[in-house]
Amino acid sequence: MIDTHAHIYASEFDQDRDLVIQRAIEQGIEQILLPNIDLDSIAPMLATEDAYPTLCRSMMGLHPCYVNSEVKQTLASIEAWFNQRDFIAVGEIGLDLYWDKTYRAEQEMALITQLNWAKDLNLPVVIHTRDSTEETLALIKQEQNGQLRGVFHCFGGSIMQAQAINDLGFHLGLGGVSTFKNSGMDKVIPHLDLDYVILETDCPYLAPVPHRGKRNEPAYTRLVAQRIAELRELSLQDVSDLTTVNAKHLFNL
Repeated sequence: MIDTHAHIYASEFDQDRDLVIQRAIEQGIEQILLPNIDLDSIAPMLATEDAYPTLCRSMMGLHPCYVNSEVKQTLASIEAWFNQRDFIAVGEIGLDLYWDKTYRAEQEMALITQLNWAKDLNLPVVIHTRDSTEETLALIKQEQNGQLRGVFHCFGGSIMQAQAINDLGFHLGLGGVSTFKNSGMDKVIPHLDLDYVILETDCPYLAPVPHRGKRNEPAYTRLVAQRIAELRELSLQDVSDLTTVNAKHLFNL
């Protein structure tokens, strides 16, 4: 299995990162993909990749929650990294209208800018949406020239939204939310096109049941896969195989 979205470089793992990695390997996790969030996360992310080079692969991008009035300078600094080393994706990028709409225009500009990087670099994008799925879909539709591909990570939307995302050529990242009783995902997952599904944790956030509310970690990818297997009446191996092939294809692993 591949955890396609994990912040294991975060300070929450500073005390026991080696143990967390070991538990992931024991649960059959063969790769862990690391999304960047801002300028401060770059150094710990790259250090984590360097420490576990066969397991961890980094992305580069600016998360919408870290967009502010200095966004143009920040984007310039982040873009420069693509000339310094290889990254598997532009991410995580997107729109977040949940906490604060002050910099909505700047968030939209940052998203469009980074979508264009992805087209120029022929890289997939990892999309963060919170209270902004329709707005994000509209912007991607506007920018889609047949080159854009990627994943809407932490998907918790409707069947119609899933279809709209797939119609744009994008995958769905399923994580801990898929295991929550109140998420409604038990009604959605049976209808998803599994050729467009990949697994993720978004650790340290959104731990799946039975660890909800605690620190999440890549080993729990297996719990997400088990939930999908139950809802689709498939074996864990089937879900593991399908989602791994999808992830390897999307991120060119």
